[in-house]
Amino acid sequence: MFKVGSQLFTSEGPRAVQKLAGLGFDIFLDLKFHDIPNTVASAVAAAAKLPAMRLVNVHASGGVEMMRAAREAAGNGKSRPAVLAVTILTSLDAKALRGVGMSGSPANRTVALARLAKSAGMDGVVASAQEVHSIRRACGPKFLIVVPGIRPAATAANDQSRIATPAEAIRAGADYLVVGRPITAARDPRSAALAVASEIAGALTQNR
Repeated sequence: MFKVGSQLFTSEGPRAVQKLAGLGFDIFLDLKFHDIPNTVASAVAAAAKLPAMRLVNVHASGGVEMMRAAREAAGNGKSRPAVLAVTILTSLDAKALRGVGMSGSPANRTVALARLAKSAGMDGVVASAQEVHSIRRACGPKFLIVVPGIRPAATAANDQSRIATPAEAIRAGADYLVVGRPITAARDPRSAALAVASEIAGALTQNR
């Protein structure tokens, strides 16, 4: 699956999705919608009409009504995209949360938002690997957990605060991993991608 984020979508728009879909790939549209319910619902409805759309996300901090509107806008057919709620960005630590007026640890806030997302009908959440176990206990085995901030050993953390290796995230119970700069910024992206895939495969074998 390919993630189409804000940078690519702003530059190329739906054409990027259509081209990747034409090559046979499913799409995770990572635009993190956050607005009033009507606006977010319209955005999700438009996203759901794009080809090969498998995952789309909104910010959990937009509230229950916004999330409910997003989920309803995605439709109910078998081919509809799963709608995810972004909990706490992996670039934020406790100090950064306090700076925007949010009390408590990132872990506690993440689980609280995951519970809220489930109550609103979301299919899952986006959260760091550090919170996967707690979210799984709180929201059950079928609740999707997508983990960004993936950094293979010996790669730079960049602007991420709460990171994990691919193997750590898989062992924690993540359903999907988001791997960006470790591949796109590598000297040899193909080799970097194959190394990540190999690490994931090893962790999956251990989990069986």
